[in-house]
Amino acid sequence: MELVDSHCHLNFSRYDHDRAEVLRRAFQGGVKRIIIPAIDLESCRQALELSWSETGIYAAVGIHPNWSGDFDESDLDVLRVLAGDSKVVAVGEIGLDYYWDKSPKPRQWRAFESQLALASQLELPVIIHSREGRVDTVPPARVDTAQSASDDLMAILANWAPTVPAKLRGRLGVLHSFSASGAIAQRALELGFYLGFTGPVTFKKADALRDVARRIPIDRLLIETDGPFLAPQQRRGKRNEPAYVRFVNAKLAELHCVPPEEMARHTTHNAERLFALPPA
Repeated sequence: MELVDSHCHLNFSRYDHDRAEVLRRAFQGGVKRIIIPAIDLESCRQALELSWSETGIYAAVGIHPNWSGDFDESDLDVLRVLAGDSKVVAVGEIGLDYYWDKSPKPRQWRAFESQLALASQLELPVIIHSREGRVDTVPPARVDTAQSASDDLMAILANWAPTVPAKLRGRLGVLHSFSASGAIAQRALELGFYLGFTGPVTFKKADALRDVARRIPIDRLLIETDGPFLAPQQRRGKRNEPAYVRFVNAKLAELHCVPPEEMARHTTHNAERLFALPPA
């Protein structure tokens, strides 16, 4: 069974002491390819360095919304150069984060829209991050959800999608670690996005998320770990790693009433198609 972990922060320090063993377990468990998304310029360089250390590792370059406070045109110029590396398969991870609120929203929007434009110019798909604000800190004026991260994100993507070059039509990118509503999922699918699912789809109380995952066409699903975060139920509370993506694959297979091997074939093919990955 061949798997692709389409989102793992393998460059993070939590892997420093045993990264070689993590990769060995992944490859032995059938994970043939791993995509490392960046969060800032330094992690872009780290992801690229790691991608050249193993045949099956690829990188995405981009600035995460939580690191977008000082984003400017010089950052975009650096990303453009880095994205020219043959191991870069996407621009990401980019998007909006209203939970930590580390960067003012207008700055997040500017960085997001600038990087979407860059992806179009480079004809690369995007890896999208979206996280809602904390419920206990939402002021009364925002109860209507019109200013939710998901709604703002989809408004920006809806403006961008019609402008992309023909090469990106139908493979704009992925909403990674999807956790939003079925309505947002449908809007993303209609624009041409894939949806990535991570460990939370296996959590005992995640019935609402599983209901969304069950309704996603099998040819639009990706599996991810988002390691070292979001370990699946079977390893909950521990550091996540690429080998554990099999648990996400198994849960999606169960939800779609197909054998795990069939789900693996679909999610692997989906990742290959979206990111233009060469054969394992």
